[in-house]
Amino acid sequence: MGNRSSRGLLTVAALLLSLLGASFTGCGGESDDDGTLTIAVVPMGTTHEFWKSIHAGALKASREEGVDIFWKGPLKEDDREEQISIVEDVIAAGVDAIVLSPMDDRALMRPVTEASRHGIPTILVNSSLQGDLHAAHIATDNYKAGALGARHMGEILGNRSKLIIVRVNEADVTCTLREKGFIETIRSEFPDIEILSDNQYAGVTTETAYRTCENLLNRFPEVEAIFTPNESSTFGCLRALEDRGLAGKVRFVGFDSTDKLIQALEKREIDGLVIQNPVRMGYDGVKTAVAILRKESFEKLVDTGAVVATPDNMRDPEIESLLSPDLSILDE
Repeated sequence: MGNRSSRGLLTVAALLLSLLGASFTGCGGESDDDGTLTIAVVPMGTTHEFWKSIHAGALKASREEGVDIFWKGPLKEDDREEQISIVEDVIAAGVDAIVLSPMDDRALMRPVTEASRHGIPTILVNSSLQGDLHAAHIATDNYKAGALGARHMGEILGNRSKLIIVRVNEADVTCTLREKGFIETIRSEFPDIEILSDNQYAGVTTETAYRTCENLLNRFPEVEAIFTPNESSTFGCLRALEDRGLAGKVRFVGFDSTDKLIQALEKREIDGLVIQNPVRMGYDGVKTAVAILRKESFEKLVDTGAVVATPDNMRDPEIESLLSPDLSILDE
């Protein structure tokens, strides 16, 4: 695959640029050289800071390896058809490899199967996919990450409290694993914590999460703690708590990081954020794709890890680098 005519590939990719409005970034103008590999990076979405971090990691790896990146994802994280269409388009363009964060562990099986038929390896990052046609999987162990959040919640609550668990989307296998890890750990290790609600879905945007949390606060005014399993649900819930004057009063553990969530953590309006390493996901995803294409050794399964950032440890260098990753490469 690396021996294809790069010029023909880039002509097709240029057409995709006009059709998709994608970001096609390379290595200081080197992309016209014959033999340059082109790797499509297709995230689950593009608006959240999490996806920008994956983009930054992928771009860093591409520059180190001298390959081109074709970056394109759906605007909404529940638009399966759009993500499928993007994968189909990059297959048609003849990219050398695909780094994919599938939003559905079944719906994306068909285009990944098609990529395999064309000899295009797919490396999964962040989320998983059924079947065994992907070449590698690089992600957080989401069940363990949910359990981390549960243990932190149990520690700050002292075992007794009334808790709401907000879900995201039934089809989102990544968040479902976090929710499962959280719920099962609370029930097994902190049995005196009463779960008031664990079956309400926030959707994939901040606005839908805000409305869901507003409704839950209306239904359960006695709530003492809340858990949210991703960036949009955490921010939406924070807004709902702030609007009711409950920020810092209701104990709150969420997921992921933005400037506003970091500020809330510093003000102790959030008691903990489970932080992943999306920069590493993007970086390792591209590095793994290159290793596969160059027939070098690679790890098929990589756990990129998770930690809990708290008001007390957020200034530790390791935690701070995960809370506020350097994304300046995206502006270069």
